[in-house]
Amino acid sequence: MVARRYRVAQWATGHSGVKALRGVIEHPLYDLVGVYVYSDEKAGRDAGDIAGVAPTGVIATQSIEDIIAARPDCVLYMPLSDGSKIEEIAQLLGSGANVITIVTDEYAYRHPASLGPADRKLLEEACERGQSSLYATGPSPGFITEQLPLAFLAMMRRLDSLTIYEFADMRTRNSPEMIDMMFGGDPAAMDLQATADTLRDDFGKPFLQLAEAVGLSIDDFTATGSVAVATHDEQVAVTTIKAGTVAAWHFEITGRRAGRPLMTFHPIWYVSPDLDPPLPVRDSGWRVVIEGDPPFEVDIHFAQGDAYGPVQPGYNAYILVNAIPNIVEAPPGIRTTVELPPIIPTFAVATAES
Repeated sequence: MVARRYRVAQWATGHSGVKALRGVIEHPLYDLVGVYVYSDEKAGRDAGDIAGVAPTGVIATQSIEDIIAARPDCVLYMPLSDGSKIEEIAQLLGSGANVITIVTDEYAYRHPASLGPADRKLLEEACERGQSSLYATGPSPGFITEQLPLAFLAMMRRLDSLTIYEFADMRTRNSPEMIDMMFGGDPAAMDLQATADTLRDDFGKPFLQLAEAVGLSIDDFTATGSVAVATHDEQVAVTTIKAGTVAAWHFEITGRRAGRPLMTFHPIWYVSPDLDPPLPVRDSGWRVVIEGDPPFEVDIHFAQGDAYGPVQPGYNAYILVNAIPNIVEAPPGIRTTVELPPIIPTFAVATAES
């Protein structure tokens, strides 16, 4: 049996988007048919040139009409958060293109009931019109809040609590978003509660999805945060972190059931280990503590030191690339992880013996 091929368009080619672009170009079952870019410098260039591989014949565009005209089965929609537009997503869906996204303001798509009525109506009508599907995923939230917990919960008879710690050493990450995160900024100027509330929305939606999938409910969420400053100047990839400026932050997002923590997420991101006050930083990765019957503790380590920065965007990108067949084959609508088959990558296609 001949494996199906998928026509794919890449939307945005920033740090993570360019990793996804290369993943699509080199995938054995995908045909790149379109690339949407924001910068004039990239417009008109071959996608292979942007991705650092051989020419593809696909020329980058700044027109959504060009992307739609290419008739993609799926669009990987990966702009920066402030560039995301629900109207664009709806237009793509209505044209018949399935959409997978990672950007932050789409985390409500992980729990469709949490969408505002007008937004949900817009997207669901677009999916019906185009017979297409929308799926939001990524590493965090995504893999660490959905796929990995579900794998361990399959071996349990009772869940008492799930706690996820995310450690990110951002010293080698050369991204302008680092400045937006207030690294190197005045700690007094950082609105901690506003950031905590944003993270509550970001991670609350996947926690609601996960809890409901296993028959539980979350009554309410709390969100708190704190920052630590650098004790000395620290040169990092994107800027110089001056002593006394923000060098780390730690938030705690907790979903409670019957007054007790059921699911908690602790992001601890930093650009210096020398902090005031001290924070419990460790190498980049996740620590997952699951209490119940039976309990689990899981430690996952990413690439470390200078190796982390160059590969970090791949942690963001490739789960979207590998999810393409799942969402193309899914029924129309806003789909969630618990509704879809496991994401299984294809690294090569077996050839029949002659």
